[in-house]
Amino acid sequence: MSRLAVRLAVAAVAVALALAALAVPARWQSPPRALAQDGSVTWEWLGWSHFRFTSTTGKVILINPFVQNPDSPVKVEDIAKADLILPADGHRDEVGSTVDIAKRTGARTFQPFELGTWLIEQGVPQQQVVRSNPGGRLRMESIIVRMVGSVHGSGLPQPTPTTPYGGPAAGFVISFENGWTVYFAGSTGATQDQALWAEMYKPHMAILPMNGDREPLDFAMQVRLLKTNNPNLSMVIPHHHRAAPQPGQTTVAEVQAAIDAMDLGLSVTAPELGRVYSFGMAGK
Repeated sequence: MSRLAVRLAVAAVAVALALAALAVPARWQSPPRALAQDGSVTWEWLGWSHFRFTSTTGKVILINPFVQNPDSPVKVEDIAKADLILPADGHRDEVGSTVDIAKRTGARTFQPFELGTWLIEQGVPQQQVVRSNPGGRLRMESIIVRMVGSVHGSGLPQPTPTTPYGGPAAGFVISFENGWTVYFAGSTGATQDQALWAEMYKPHMAILPMNGDREPLDFAMQVRLLKTNNPNLSMVIPHHHRAAPQPGQTTVAEVQAAIDAMDLGLSVTAPELGRVYSFGMAGK
């Protein structure tokens, strides 16, 4: 083979590899656990409904830090940094280790008013506890966290005479520095309010409850509502489930079938436990 022919063959292979690389969706690339250098938000599923987000400037946000969940890849002592904790309601598997982590790291907490009062009673310094209600918001530099409603209960693991109940259950809409927005639904059932939040906040990613007895049509209807006047929604993630579904529990395949039956054009992605994902606005 002539030198020219060899060079042409090498060039053809290089072009093919470049085209294949372009075909890989950038939003699912898995960066190192450190702060992404390309302006991306990183996120991890740590079992059940526990998620960790790291913003483009290194702010760490924990949602429902139920570190005791049976699939958790981390222990409380492994969490060395947290800037904000978002417990969605007073149930043990949502509050999780909020008290211990807040006291160890100095993280602020943002939750419904009564639940915040209970956290103070459990020993979280009052200056770290931001009490609000659905409709409220918290600014953390260039990050905005909005509290929305959730059709769910909020009983406390250890009620007190002054705080016998955790107040309303909540969900959260987090808008990061790069504009990427995620909606965490809490443990809600489908509610028409989700269409309002879709139109108002236009989340790119929705984390929706898929607990063991979740009706697949309920999950699919939440997706449908969240597409209301919202062209951004491209990622749907389940939570409130085991890494390996137990017999008889609702599965990703069931909720995906319900979504397909509604012709919504979205796929449910079950994240790998402890894997770090990233999302930059270039990948939307």
